[in-house]
Amino acid sequence: MTGAGDQSFGAGARRLSALAARLLGWRPAEFWAATPAELAAILAPDPQPSAQPLSRAEMNRMMESDHDPQH
Repeated sequence: MTGAGDQSFGAGARRLSALAARLLGWRPAEFWAATPAELAAILAPDPQPSAQPLSRAEMNRMMESDHDPQH
């Protein structure tokens, strides 16, 4: 049952797709392949945010492990 103030599925999907593109870098195929639960989990705030930010040493380790030799 829908009321006069309800939005269409298409309008909601268009907004969520744009949000996923901006925040997650997803292309349309990635958005449509995701389940609603996956999208909700990835957009939800972290329930236990880290108390400490990354140290410089941790950041360097991460950057070295993800180094792309072509760049």
